[in-house]
Amino acid sequence: MNNSVVREAHILVVDDDSVCCYATTLLLQSAGYTVTSAKDYREALPRIESDDRLDLLITDIVMPHRVNGFALARMARMKRPRIKVIYLTGFAEVPLQEAAGPVLRKPVSDDHLLTIVQRELASVDAA
Repeated sequence: MNNSVVREAHILVVDDDSVCCYATTLLLQSAGYTVTSAKDYREALPRIESDDRLDLLITDIVMPHRVNGFALARMARMKRPRIKVIYLTGFAEVPLQEAAGPVLRKPVSDDHLLTIVQRELASVDAA
């Protein structure tokens, strides 16, 4: 796959930890991706429900306001069946059977996150 095609991807980062959200967004933008961020599902849903391009959702699993990352990913996949999802968590125990994509434990190294992002985006174009 052409690496420039992957870099044109649009990514939504959702994390209630503002430092983590900012760092992840900055890392992805510096790698050449178009990134939008949100602190919870209420900020994320308008982006998900829009007609704008969205290739990848990176979401924290445990978030406030009763909608966790698994639920947000289900909502996103209802609107966008081909969207890829990467989950982030700072917790050791999460119900992995609910995951529709890779689950990464925080803190995640920049190189590892970028590798997983590129892998997931490559599978979008391969599908």
